[in-house]
Amino acid sequence: MSDNHFIVRKAAVLGAGVMGAQIAAHLVNANIETLLFELPAGQDDLNANVIKAVAQLKKQEPAPLSILAKAAAIQPANYDQHLELLRDCDLVIEAIAERMDWKSELYAKIAPYLGQQTIFASNTSGLSINRLAQAFPPELQHRFCGIHFFNPPRYMHLVELIPCAASEPEMLDKLETFLVTYLGKGVIRAKDTPNFIANRIGVFSLLATMHHGESFGFSFDRVDALTGSLIDRPKSATFRTADVVGLDILAHVINTMRDTLPDDPWHSYFVAPDWLQGLIDDGFLGQKTKQGVYKKVNQEIHVLDLATQAYRLSTGDVDEDIKQLIKYNNPPERFAALRNSQHPQAKFLWSIYRDLFHYCAVQLEAIANNTRDLDLAVRWGFGWNQGPFEIWQAAGWKQITTWINEDIAAGESMSQTPLPEWVMAIGESTIQQVHTEQGSYAPASKMTQARSILPVYQRQLFPDRLKGEVVSYGETIFETDAVRMWHTGDKIAIVSFKSKKHTIDADVLGGVQQAIQEAEKNWRALVIWQTEPPFSLGANLQKATERPKHTMQPEHATPPLPPSALSQFMKKFKRTAQSTVLKAARELDLADVLMAKKMAEVEGMVAQFQRTSQALRYAMVPTVAAVDGLALGGGCEFVMHCDRTVATLESYIGLVEVGVGLLPAGGGCKEFALRSAREAGDGDPFPKLKRYFQTVAMAQLAKSAEQAKELGYLHAADVVIMNRFELLYAAKAQALALAEAGYRPPLKARAIPVAGATGIATIQSQLINLLEGGFISEHDYLVAGKVAYVMCGGDLTRGSLVDEDWLIELERTAFMELLMTEKTQARIAHTLKTGKPLRN
Repeated sequence: MSDNHFIVRKAAVLGAGVMGAQIAAHLVNANIETLLFELPAGQDDLNANVIKAVAQLKKQEPAPLSILAKAAAIQPANYDQHLELLRDCDLVIEAIAERMDWKSELYAKIAPYLGQQTIFASNTSGLSINRLAQAFPPELQHRFCGIHFFNPPRYMHLVELIPCAASEPEMLDKLETFLVTYLGKGVIRAKDTPNFIANRIGVFSLLATMHHGESFGFSFDRVDALTGSLIDRPKSATFRTADVVGLDILAHVINTMRDTLPDDPWHSYFVAPDWLQGLIDDGFLGQKTKQGVYKKVNQEIHVLDLATQAYRLSTGDVDEDIKQLIKYNNPPERFAALRNSQHPQAKFLWSIYRDLFHYCAVQLEAIANNTRDLDLAVRWGFGWNQGPFEIWQAAGWKQITTWINEDIAAGESMSQTPLPEWVMAIGESTIQQVHTEQGSYAPASKMTQARSILPVYQRQLFPDRLKGEVVSYGETIFETDAVRMWHTGDKIAIVSFKSKKHTIDADVLGGVQQAIQEAEKNWRALVIWQTEPPFSLGANLQKATERPKHTMQPEHATPPLPPSALSQFMKKFKRTAQSTVLKAARELDLADVLMAKKMAEVEGMVAQFQRTSQALRYAMVPTVAAVDGLALGGGCEFVMHCDRTVATLESYIGLVEVGVGLLPAGGGCKEFALRSAREAGDGDPFPKLKRYFQTVAMAQLAKSAEQAKELGYLHAADVVIMNRFELLYAAKAQALALAEAGYRPPLKARAIPVAGATGIATIQSQLINLLEGGFISEHDYLVAGKVAYVMCGGDLTRGSLVDEDWLIELERTAFMELLMTEKTQARIAHTLKTGKPLRN
């Protein structure tokens, strides 16, 4: 390999199936021109298969593409006409069906066309990398390896990197660096063993869960209720996850384990159940065929009932006693309760944990380099909050080990294989930990192994931590109950919120204002960054009345608004605008505020919020928002007022207040009015304003940072990065660059041309048509009209010049007027009570 920095100017993906097409999509998400190859179609257009696959990418949910326009960067290709194009590719990823013979045949075909420096990698989910390498000429094998993405590739953090015997170490380091920074992945170096690490452990866990679920006579939905969020795993739990992965893919992975692991002590369990094979034979493969273990009937979820061989309404639940038991904050107490309980659900949970721990301990040395790699692979690949060894360590290593040994001796475990000696040694040690500050246990060396020292990881100031690793977030500048201002040894100050979900109340606002003042006196820039996502779920009005903290923003996004006329988007208002905020009022308990009519306190907080937004805009040092995850309502308004935003691709940003009958009042409406005027220049601001009005009136949430740019929440100059663990590093770099350039805040806008009464009338005329047609309610009309009134600058002559204070005053007044209406109060109260939107 060359000593030059590894740059991927162009990539190719071989295979336009579900995984191949989505890998290509994620490459273009990273602005990499990508060829997507498939077998030639037997039609006039030999690329028809690829064209169809790319078209499907635009329809899939969750969306593989960050914005639909990225699809144009995927270039269709076929093996008959376009192999010569591979010579210009720096990276080629094979992602065809999991057949050793098909892959080997393809490798022989394309090998003569690879460039001299091209890295070639297989996305196999479990086939031997060394066997696959044999299909290449020996002189090319040093540039070959496995690169296993998890489905869906855009969203799943894990990539397993698997070398063959000839893989060049420098090549692997360069590829890992590329995957981490440019594709945003968490890379784990895996050994060339069947199904590698995550699938080996994850599928065993699924098989163990199936085995014990059947033993206890539990239905599929009961098992999922027990093995999802209740125990800090994804809501999809076990069988819903199988549907998402694809039942055919699951069966293939199980069969791979059966065929390639004859000596595994758990081999007898590596069998696809009859019901699974039956669904596959019937073509019911899960989510991709809209039917598997589950299916959707109208708006209800139905589950397969094995007793009747028919689908029924999914009603699986967990007994209240078990819910209370799981809530024990102390892991040793929780596991002792599970172990000692005679309740079938508790015994089931203990059994799946016990056999998972047992399997991980026995197989660790064969499949992974250390306990950290196994735990992170399972967390990143299957979405668990903690890996198996983390859970074991937290529950008490020695006690869990004793219980496992007792169950093995009693014949209750799935295998009678004894635990390895290293497990007992850890239990008898003074620390009884496999994860420590120095590293994680590696059985081959019988020592702790530190994290990778590749330079790319120096960009991760605070990497994903494991149980036993202590994190210290810099040196405190000042700290209150609401915020902490701190630094990492340079002149860039950081402020982080301490509120739940980083909601914004009066104390947070005061803390941010104090941070701005401190930064102006003693620091070169200020970065708003949270120690974990979300960035902020927005305003919390409860502090005005000293009530428990809640948020007025939702947790989920609405579908993106397609390009349409105003009438088209308003027709969707009834269906979608309020569904954006199903959880909004439930989390914002305004009942006491509303009933007591303590509106003055609320208005005071709104005014304070507006002052804080303006302070971020006009601070004498650069302000940078470092965004990851949700930035909603007031959180979005903070983003809009910072000098620069650095956002991860998976940032979901939006002004969503309209869904509960309110409007943005932290400067969001003002900001869109200002931006439309600036973008129009000397022209009419209304066409620009109309688009922004649609965004606010539809409570539209961007489904990626790239889409946030399209919607206007972010500026073109704002930075989108791929890896969330590099966010603070990149945000500080942007802050420093602004400071080094001799930063001065922008001049205050004192002559903003507004659309005025003419713009208001234009919007209202269309709203009236929708009201009379029954597409929107009278209150929908009122709320949308208030948004139009504020964003158009009030009842002024078109082209009148106003300043920011004028628009901010309109915002605050309109917000309070809506808050005091009975129908907005009813919407909030109804959603609080039912979790559903109210049509009134």
